[in-house]
Amino acid sequence: MEVIADGTGRADPGGMTRAGRRIVLGIFDGVQVLDATGPLEVFSSAARLLEESGVGGGPAYRPVLVAPERGPVRSSSGIELVARGFSDVRGPVDTLLVAGGHGTQAALRDGRVTGWLRRAAPRARRVGSVCSGAFFLAAAGLLDGRRVTTHWRACDQLAEAFPRVQVDPDPIFIRDGRIYTSAGVCAGIDLALALVEEDHGRELALAVARQLVVFLKRPGGQSQFSAQLEAQLAVREPLRELQTWIVEHPHADLSVDALARKVAMSPRHFARVFGREVGATPARFVERARVEAARRRLEESDDGVERIAADCGFGSAETLRRAFVRRLRVTPADYRLRFHTNRRAG
Repeated sequence: MEVIADGTGRADPGGMTRAGRRIVLGIFDGVQVLDATGPLEVFSSAARLLEESGVGGGPAYRPVLVAPERGPVRSSSGIELVARGFSDVRGPVDTLLVAGGHGTQAALRDGRVTGWLRRAAPRARRVGSVCSGAFFLAAAGLLDGRRVTTHWRACDQLAEAFPRVQVDPDPIFIRDGRIYTSAGVCAGIDLALALVEEDHGRELALAVARQLVVFLKRPGGQSQFSAQLEAQLAVREPLRELQTWIVEHPHADLSVDALARKVAMSPRHFARVFGREVGATPARFVERARVEAARRRLEESDDGVERIAADCGFGSAETLRRAFVRRLRVTPADYRLRFHTNRRAG
């Protein structure tokens, strides 16, 4: 069976061709350009690195960009991407992905992306989305009963529109069976790196990250937000300044009473105002800030876990371990093993 209308390559039941694994990524008018080009660059770089190393008989991946119609597709930034049509792709596919972007809702109303996913997903080994591309998978019925993520701004909307989908707003990406969903924009690169690691191992994934000058291949459970980004959410200036201070002083006394004194509020009033303006309790924000500080230390230093726990305000290594597992779904020791900067070269 021909895979592409122009006759390039043939597929086996696993979505492989003579040219490598077929990665098919769907786009539409108004797509976020990085949702598409980020993952495709990861797969293309992996293929080049494997080819240069002489591993295998050909490229590991053959990325294909597709859209409802063959030709140029205008992205939300005005850049045009040239794609093949949905009807050009036949036969099994190794990895089927769909991007997101500002044009998602219009494309959902149009229905062609959703219909294509319903037809193509059964022929793919694995299926995934980048950013708001999760809406297409949900509309196609592929996310019912599954735990998924999307861009943090769209999580509530996704959960409301598709109540049978279990939306987790925090992780960078999530795998549930053969379905993969990622957070916004650059998280698609993290997802693609994880798929490369799944196929070819950690060393190749980190080599690709290094090739693309990606500082770190982030674990899927890592939060979409950094504490610094959250610090921008407060409306009142004293609270914004306090949040910055928390991030810069994770070892300090960050109890509600101590923080309330710094902004001259009663503890009860402070906790209520902080939660309303920041969208998180003081304790949750403090834990995020401390985990982030500890994460950086684990990446950049050789200090022991006990020392890092004390310096970052956790008190004990066990408290740090529990917070890491809760926030990042990995222990500090495992995180350092995978992501210490001295181990990044692939």
